Amino acid sequence: MSWTPAELMVTAAARELNDGDSVFVGVGIPMLASNLAKSTHAPNIQLIYESGIIGSPVSRGRIPTTVGAPKLVSGSIGIIPMFEGFSTYLQGGNIDIGFLSGAQIDRFGNINSTVIGGYENPDVRLPGSGGACEIAVNADRTVAILPHERRRFPQQVDFITSPGYIDEKVSREELGMTGGPEVVVTDKAILRFADSGEMYVDEIHPGVAHEEVNDATGWDIQFAKDITETSEPSDNELQLLREELDPTGVYIGDP
Repeated sequence: MSWTPAELMVTAAARELNDGDSVFVGVGIPMLASNLAKSTHAPNIQLIYESGIIGSPVSRGRIPTTVGAPKLVSGSIGIIPMFEGFSTYLQGGNIDIGFLSGAQIDRFGNINSTVIGGYENPDVRLPGSGGACEIAVNADRTVAILPHERRRFPQQVDFITSPGYIDEKVSREELGMTGGPEVVVTDKAILRFADSGEMYVDEIHPGVAHEEVNDATGWDIQFAKDITETSEPSDNELQLLREELDPTGVYIGDP
């Protein structure tokens, strides 16, 4: 079956989740990728939403567009106050994966979902952090997923909403943070982080040239010496996305 860049991005992100992981799920494409993982290779992952919904089952049909959708409650293990979700689960060190998106991400994995332009007089004011900052600070590993465009991949974000590896001057450890970003999945490539904390291209999607990734990135991004090609979505993954998980094309659009 043929696939779209959006479908490849979702399936590649889903494969980053391991069976048994506890996943603090952000709204949007992370929600779709998490549900795909739970429907395929990782049936025992626990999906946790910042609204306090714990252990939500796979959401079939029209996928929710908010983390507080009543549909997520049906069949879940339980519902807890948001405070307990963030304190006991997240700050307590009980979350394996924080699954995030944002408007911008820079070469050290810092994510911006607050403003475009200066904070006091921005060109665009975005929704803000929600729980994204706490997720990025406290989860063992962070997975980010967003389209690969030059405006979304500046050398330095306009505002650090969700910290990655900060910069070359200060480390996460110095600021009392654990974990850190592990992978960034885009519609062009899969990017990981060197020991220096800087992002590099680990896999490139089928049909995408190195120049396309360079042109869509706001700095001179490095490529792995043993770079590989991303595996294409399977027919089963595509069928699940199109017919069960996102049949109305809220996130993947029309194939």
